[in-house]
Amino acid sequence: MKKDIESRIEKLRARIRGHDRLYYVENAPQVSDQEYDRLLKRLKALEDVHPEFITPDSPTQRVGGEPAAEFKQARHIVPMLSMDNTYSAEEMKEFDERVRKNLKGASFEYITELKIDGVSVSLLYENGKFIRGATRGDGINGDDISNNLKTIRSIPLEFQGDAAGIPRLIEVRGEAYMTKEGFEAINKKKESLGEEPFANPRNACAGSLKLLDPRLVAKRHLDIFIWGTGHIEGLKLKAHLEVLQYLKSAGFRTNPDSKLCRDIDEVIEYCGSWRERRGKLEYAIDGIVIKVNDLAQRDALGVTTKSPRWMMAYKYPAEKALTELEDIIVQVGRTGTITPVAILKPVHLSGTTVSRASLHNFDEIKRLGVKIGDKVYVEKSGEIIPKVLSAAKEKRTGGERAFHIPAKCPACGSKLAAGPDEVAIRCENAGCPAQIKEKTLHFASRDAMDIEGLGDAIVDQLVDKAFIKDYGDVYYLEFERVKGLERMAEKSAQNLIGAIAKSKENDLNRLVYALGIRHVGERAAWLLAENFNSIARLSDASLEEITAIEGIGPVIARSVCSFFRNHENLKIIKKLKSAGVKMAASGASPSASGRLLGKTFVLTGVLKSFTRGDAEELIRRLGGRPSSSVSKNTDFVVAGEGPGSKLDKARELGVRIIDEEDFKKMVGGL
Repeated sequence: MKKDIESRIEKLRARIRGHDRLYYVENAPQVSDQEYDRLLKRLKALEDVHPEFITPDSPTQRVGGEPAAEFKQARHIVPMLSMDNTYSAEEMKEFDERVRKNLKGASFEYITELKIDGVSVSLLYENGKFIRGATRGDGINGDDISNNLKTIRSIPLEFQGDAAGIPRLIEVRGEAYMTKEGFEAINKKKESLGEEPFANPRNACAGSLKLLDPRLVAKRHLDIFIWGTGHIEGLKLKAHLEVLQYLKSAGFRTNPDSKLCRDIDEVIEYCGSWRERRGKLEYAIDGIVIKVNDLAQRDALGVTTKSPRWMMAYKYPAEKALTELEDIIVQVGRTGTITPVAILKPVHLSGTTVSRASLHNFDEIKRLGVKIGDKVYVEKSGEIIPKVLSAAKEKRTGGERAFHIPAKCPACGSKLAAGPDEVAIRCENAGCPAQIKEKTLHFASRDAMDIEGLGDAIVDQLVDKAFIKDYGDVYYLEFERVKGLERMAEKSAQNLIGAIAKSKENDLNRLVYALGIRHVGERAAWLLAENFNSIARLSDASLEEITAIEGIGPVIARSVCSFFRNHENLKIIKKLKSAGVKMAASGASPSASGRLLGKTFVLTGVLKSFTRGDAEELIRRLGGRPSSSVSKNTDFVVAGEGPGSKLDKARELGVRIIDEEDFKKMVGGL
């Protein structure tokens, strides 16, 4: 019987891995998302009932585990050296002459690859199975970010496809990256929270991979291109092109735009061909990597203390343009922050036409010293964000106008105010239509209440027509009103009303995030929901209680307290509650009672009789509180098989440790 179940699990895993490769590596999906999700749910259900068959390389373990306290160090078998860079064809020719001289006139070829603007990582596989992933670090040691890298679906957890032989041990090297679309989305979210946006996709990717909670990393939708190997045991390959072909056959995602070049002239031509069209890629590149193709010749060329002698990176200089600053307008964000935006005379830059650029804040305008009508130098940072670098003051005619910080909100006319110790200027009118629109869009967004169909065009109409005065009014929309909106057919209206109704049952952490509390992102919302279990308990929490939560700092705590002391916010929460929006975690309520009342539990290791979710649900149902971290306020740590560092922390703090049998007795044998 158990063998049959194990066999079913393995067959399901094989099917899912095959679909992963088709979708994420070959871009040729053969099943719908719904069918894929159905297969994954079936596998998870089997593993929940039979946890003894869960393996680290199972597709269900892509986003598993708990937040790490810190990253361990991982030593690379073969060091990850840096590259020499050049910005000129002349220096590429000098590089070619050095290679030719050191190879004593032997014929050789180059392989050229797009230089992805991302984060270099090393993936270690033993007998074809993923065992560890690490950042480059200092080249000798990197951070072990295995759980975060598992969230990248194009990284196979075991070799697949028709690879000719599987090495006993292999370091696979690649570049993790964030797409331009993903980068813009995450920056929009950071700005809506009043946080500093990432400067470029590389920084966004690096910041994502350093998050301690892999569940948050998974939401960043990172990807990877594999560009080579480090140490290999049990496999002989002769050329870099052969390496790439082998890795692709084993299920890895390699870049399709690599090219074998016969000489340096062909390399220079290839670099030039991407200068203009690189802007059309869905990811950012900052140059071209040039490598000697033959692996034996690489060994003969050797390395210096810092970089290989057989490789060089040609980097594109940051493209700049001179254009006119036609105007400076201001925009109102979700939290009321007023942001200046430069309106530019359209100019072609890095493959796109640029007509707007963020000026970030009013201090930046002062620092740059720009005036309306100035000729300004513009650059695309990270090939994505247009940035005003400086004014060409020598080109001034005298007709330029100084920009004056507005005294009133452009959307509602309310007086603007600067917060204490802040650069930002804000509109503090809760009824500001611009803020209502942004707050409603945030409330309905995918990571918040996930109300499909409630996008920009619909929200604009709802606010402009005064059908909603805050996001709480969304739950009181009637079908006939919705159907009467522009671009809204009867079927679309029905779908929107259905999505609104469905969102009432969302988990508490989604609701906490959706409220739009300043500085509260998804991770903080999850911690607040886990620790307080209901909106009622959270709204009554003191500053000290909130700050006591590990991972919640004083800035967030003050913001939460301020939010729940605001009369307008409390009115919206009352609307949500009256509309039937679930205001407490599943199985919990403000008046929860039971044999575990008031007790805080931390689970570690694998339990035989419960899944982690079921055990936490049971704790909540009996009045207790599950937590993800051990502190002096923890009452019990339940230790299953293979407990982690939480067990050590519990011993250190003197927290009572119980096993699964003790836990079952406490919950009454349920």
